[in-house]
Amino acid sequence: MADPKPNPWNEAPAPGEKWLPAHVYARDRDWHGYFRSLAHLGPRESLLKALASFEAEGAADRHAVDLGCGDGRDTAELLRRGWRVTAIDGNAEGLERLLRRNDLVHRERLTTRLEGFEGLRLPEVEFVNSSFALPFSQPGEFDRLWAEVVRAIRPRGRFAGQLFGDHDDWAGMPDRTVHSADQVRGLLAGFEIEHWQEEKRESVVDPTAHPKRWHVFHLVARKKG
Repeated sequence: MADPKPNPWNEAPAPGEKWLPAHVYARDRDWHGYFRSLAHLGPRESLLKALASFEAEGAADRHAVDLGCGDGRDTAELLRRGWRVTAIDGNAEGLERLLRRNDLVHRERLTTRLEGFEGLRLPEVEFVNSSFALPFSQPGEFDRLWAEVVRAIRPRGRFAGQLFGDHDDWAGMPDRTVHSADQVRGLLAGFEIEHWQEEKRESVVDPTAHPKRWHVFHLVARKKG
Protein backbone atom coordinates (compact mmCIF):
# COMPACT_ATOMS: atom_id res chain seq x y z
CA MET A 1 0.00 0.00 0.00
CA ALA A 2 1.34 3.42 -0.93
CA ASP A 3 2.22 5.91 1.77
CA PRO A 4 -0.54 8.37 2.73
CA LYS A 5 -0.38 11.63 0.80
CA PRO A 6 -1.25 14.95 2.44
CA ASN A 7 -3.82 17.19 0.84
CA PRO A 8 -1.97 19.18 -1.85
CA TRP A 9 -3.62 22.58 -1.31
CA ASN A 10 -0.26 24.36 -1.58
CA GLU A 11 -1.63 27.24 0.47
CA ALA A 12 0.91 29.70 1.83
CA PRO A 13 0.84 33.18 3.32
CA ALA A 14 0.87 36.05 0.87
CA PRO A 15 4.00 38.23 0.81
CA GLY A 16 4.17 40.15 4.05
CA GLU A 17 1.39 38.05 5.63
CA LYS A 18 1.97 35.76 8.60
CA TRP A 19 -0.41 33.03 9.62
CA LEU A 20 -0.91 32.28 13.28
CA PRO A 21 -0.48 28.78 14.75
CA ALA A 22 -3.47 26.49 14.23
CA HIS A 23 -4.38 26.45 17.93
CA VAL A 24 -4.86 30.24 17.93
CA TYR A 25 -7.53 29.90 15.24
CA ALA A 26 -9.07 26.92 17.04
CA ARG A 27 -9.34 28.85 20.31
CA ASP A 28 -11.63 31.37 18.64
CA ARG A 29 -13.32 28.83 16.36
CA ASP A 30 -11.92 30.57 13.31
CA TRP A 31 -12.24 27.44 11.23
CA HIS A 32 -11.18 29.09 7.98
CA GLY A 33 -7.81 29.96 9.48
CA TYR A 34 -7.57 26.57 11.18
CA PHE A 35 -8.24 24.57 8.01
CA ARG A 36 -5.86 26.73 6.02
CA SER A 37 -3.02 26.39 8.51
CA LEU A 38 -3.23 22.57 8.62
CA ALA A 39 -4.11 21.83 5.00
CA HIS A 40 -0.70 20.35 4.20
CA LEU A 41 -0.91 17.61 6.84
CA GLY A 42 -1.82 13.95 6.44
CA PRO A 43 -4.01 11.66 8.59
CA ARG A 44 -3.83 11.65 12.37
CA GLU A 45 -1.66 9.06 14.11
CA SER A 46 -4.58 7.79 16.20
CA LEU A 47 -6.51 7.01 13.01
CA LEU A 48 -3.55 5.13 11.55
CA LYS A 49 -3.15 3.05 14.70
CA ALA A 50 -6.83 2.06 14.63
CA LEU A 51 -6.70 1.19 10.93
CA ALA A 52 -3.64 -0.99 11.48
CA SER A 53 -5.57 -2.96 14.08
CA PHE A 54 -8.56 -3.40 11.79
CA GLU A 55 -6.32 -4.55 8.96
CA ALA A 56 -4.58 -7.06 11.22
CA GLU A 57 -8.03 -8.60 11.74
CA GLY A 58 -8.65 -8.83 7.99
CA ALA A 59 -11.36 -6.19 8.03
CA ALA A 60 -13.35 -5.76 4.81
CA ASP A 61 -16.37 -3.71 3.67
CA ARG A 62 -16.59 -1.70 6.84
CA HIS A 63 -18.31 1.59 7.59
CA ALA A 64 -16.81 4.48 9.57
CA VAL A 65 -18.07 7.80 10.86
CA ASP A 66 -15.52 10.62 10.73
CA LEU A 67 -17.05 12.94 13.31
CA GLY A 68 -15.83 16.52 13.02
CA CYS A 69 -14.09 15.60 9.76
CA GLY A 70 -12.89 19.12 8.95
CA ASP A 71 -11.15 19.25 5.58
CA GLY A 72 -11.08 15.46 5.37
CA ARG A 73 -7.48 14.52 6.17
CA ASP A 74 -8.72 11.37 7.94
CA THR A 75 -11.71 10.79 5.65
CA ALA A 76 -9.40 10.64 2.62
CA GLU A 77 -7.27 7.97 4.27
CA LEU A 78 -10.31 5.88 5.21
CA LEU A 79 -11.56 6.00 1.63
CA ARG A 80 -8.12 5.17 0.29
CA ARG A 81 -8.18 2.01 2.40
CA GLY A 82 -11.57 0.93 1.11
CA TRP A 83 -13.89 2.03 3.92
CA ARG A 84 -17.36 3.46 3.47
CA VAL A 85 -17.38 6.79 5.28
CA THR A 86 -20.01 9.10 6.70
CA ALA A 87 -18.15 12.39 7.18
CA ILE A 88 -19.87 14.85 9.51
CA ASP A 89 -18.93 18.43 10.29
CA GLY A 90 -20.78 21.51 11.45
CA ASN A 91 -18.75 23.81 9.21
CA ALA A 92 -19.64 24.07 5.53
CA GLU A 93 -16.14 25.16 4.52
CA GLY A 94 -14.66 22.00 5.98
CA LEU A 95 -16.94 19.80 3.88
CA GLU A 96 -16.29 21.93 0.79
CA ARG A 97 -12.57 21.47 1.28
CA LEU A 98 -13.06 17.74 1.74
CA LEU A 99 -14.95 17.43 -1.54
CA ARG A 100 -12.35 19.52 -3.39
CA ARG A 101 -9.40 17.38 -2.29
CA ASN A 102 -7.49 15.98 -5.22
CA ASP A 103 -6.36 13.00 -3.18
CA LEU A 104 -9.96 11.88 -2.60
CA VAL A 105 -10.72 8.44 -4.07
CA HIS A 106 -13.76 6.15 -4.05
CA ARG A 107 -16.16 9.07 -3.74
CA GLU A 108 -19.06 6.67 -4.25
CA ARG A 109 -18.31 5.35 -0.74
CA LEU A 110 -18.57 8.79 0.85
CA THR A 111 -21.61 10.41 2.47
CA THR A 112 -21.26 13.93 3.88
CA ARG A 113 -23.48 15.56 6.48
CA LEU A 114 -23.41 19.24 7.46
CA GLU A 115 -24.49 18.92 11.07
CA GLY A 116 -23.41 20.07 14.52
CA PHE A 117 -23.16 18.01 17.69
CA GLU A 118 -26.47 19.06 19.25
CA GLY A 119 -29.07 16.34 18.75
CA LEU A 120 -26.73 14.36 16.50
CA ARG A 121 -27.72 10.79 15.61
CA LEU A 122 -25.18 8.42 14.11
CA PRO A 123 -25.52 5.28 12.01
CA GLU A 124 -24.34 2.00 13.49
CA VAL A 125 -20.76 1.49 12.31
CA GLU A 126 -17.60 -0.44 13.02
CA PHE A 127 -15.55 2.68 13.67
CA VAL A 128 -16.07 6.20 14.97
CA ASN A 129 -13.10 8.46 14.37
CA SER A 130 -13.13 11.94 15.91
CA SER A 131 -9.82 13.77 15.72
CA PHE A 132 -9.68 16.85 17.98
CA ALA A 133 -13.43 17.39 17.64
CA LEU A 134 -15.32 16.08 20.68
CA PRO A 135 -13.73 18.60 23.11
CA PHE A 136 -15.44 21.39 21.15
CA SER A 137 -18.84 20.18 22.32
CA GLN A 138 -20.65 22.20 24.97
CA PRO A 139 -20.07 20.72 28.46
CA GLY A 140 -23.81 20.19 28.93
CA GLU A 141 -23.99 18.34 25.62
CA PHE A 142 -20.99 16.05 25.92
CA ASP A 143 -22.51 13.20 27.93
CA ARG A 144 -25.37 12.78 25.46
CA LEU A 145 -22.98 13.02 22.53
CA TRP A 146 -20.60 10.44 24.00
CA ALA A 147 -23.48 8.07 24.72
CA GLU A 148 -24.47 8.38 21.05
CA VAL A 149 -20.91 7.59 19.95
CA VAL A 150 -20.84 4.50 22.17
CA ARG A 151 -24.25 3.35 20.94
CA ALA A 152 -23.23 3.74 17.31
CA ILE A 153 -20.12 1.57 17.57
CA ARG A 154 -20.91 -2.08 16.97
CA PRO A 155 -19.47 -4.69 19.38
CA ARG A 156 -15.73 -5.09 18.79
CA GLY A 157 -15.69 -1.91 16.76
CA ARG A 158 -13.41 0.97 17.65
CA PHE A 159 -13.22 4.60 18.69
CA ALA A 160 -10.18 6.73 17.85
CA GLY A 161 -9.66 10.37 18.67
CA GLN A 162 -8.66 12.95 21.25
CA LEU A 163 -10.09 14.38 24.45
CA PHE A 164 -8.72 17.41 26.27
CA GLY A 165 -7.42 17.04 29.81
CA ASP A 166 -8.33 19.20 32.76
CA HIS A 167 -4.91 20.89 32.82
CA ASP A 168 -5.21 22.17 29.26
CA ASP A 169 -5.17 25.95 28.83
CA TRP A 170 -8.67 25.74 27.38
CA ALA A 171 -10.12 24.17 30.53
CA GLY A 172 -12.81 26.45 31.89
CA MET A 173 -13.81 27.90 28.54
CA PRO A 174 -17.61 27.74 28.34
CA ASP A 175 -17.63 26.00 24.96
CA ARG A 176 -14.99 23.32 25.67
CA THR A 177 -15.29 20.01 27.48
CA VAL A 178 -12.29 18.65 29.38
CA HIS A 179 -11.73 15.50 31.45
CA SER A 180 -9.38 14.14 34.07
CA ALA A 181 -7.57 10.86 33.37
CA ASP A 182 -9.98 9.03 35.68
CA GLN A 183 -12.96 10.51 33.86
CA VAL A 184 -11.56 9.41 30.49
CA ARG A 185 -11.10 5.88 31.81
CA GLY A 186 -14.70 5.98 33.01
CA LEU A 187 -15.89 6.98 29.55
CA LEU A 188 -14.03 3.97 28.15
CA ALA A 189 -15.39 1.50 30.71
CA GLY A 190 -17.11 -0.49 27.96
CA PHE A 191 -13.94 -0.61 25.84
CA GLU A 192 -10.57 -2.29 25.77
CA ILE A 193 -8.00 0.50 25.56
CA GLU A 194 -5.55 -0.28 22.75
CA HIS A 195 -3.68 3.02 22.71
CA TRP A 196 -3.46 5.64 25.45
CA GLN A 197 -1.13 8.61 25.25
CA GLU A 198 -1.54 11.40 27.76
CA GLU A 199 0.27 14.40 26.31
CA LYS A 200 1.30 17.30 28.51
CA ARG A 201 3.47 19.96 26.92
CA GLU A 202 4.01 23.67 26.54
CA SER A 203 4.19 25.07 23.03
CA VAL A 204 5.53 28.30 21.64
CA VAL A 205 5.53 27.77 17.94
CA ASP A 206 6.47 31.09 16.39
CA PRO A 207 8.52 34.21 17.19
CA THR A 208 5.43 36.17 18.22
CA ALA A 209 5.09 33.70 21.12
CA HIS A 210 1.55 32.35 21.02
CA PRO A 211 1.95 29.81 23.82
CA LYS A 212 -0.43 27.05 24.82
CA ARG A 213 -0.32 24.47 27.59
CA TRP A 214 -1.57 21.21 26.09
CA HIS A 215 -3.17 18.36 28.00
CA VAL A 216 -4.54 15.86 25.49
CA PHE A 217 -5.53 12.20 25.60
CA HIS A 218 -4.83 10.39 22.32
CA LEU A 219 -7.00 7.28 22.25
CA VAL A 220 -7.79 4.09 20.39
CA ALA A 221 -10.25 1.75 22.08
CA ARG A 222 -12.14 -1.38 21.05
CA LYS A 223 -15.71 -1.86 22.21
CA LYS A 224 -16.30 -4.98 24.25
CA GLY A 225 -18.78 -7.57 23.07
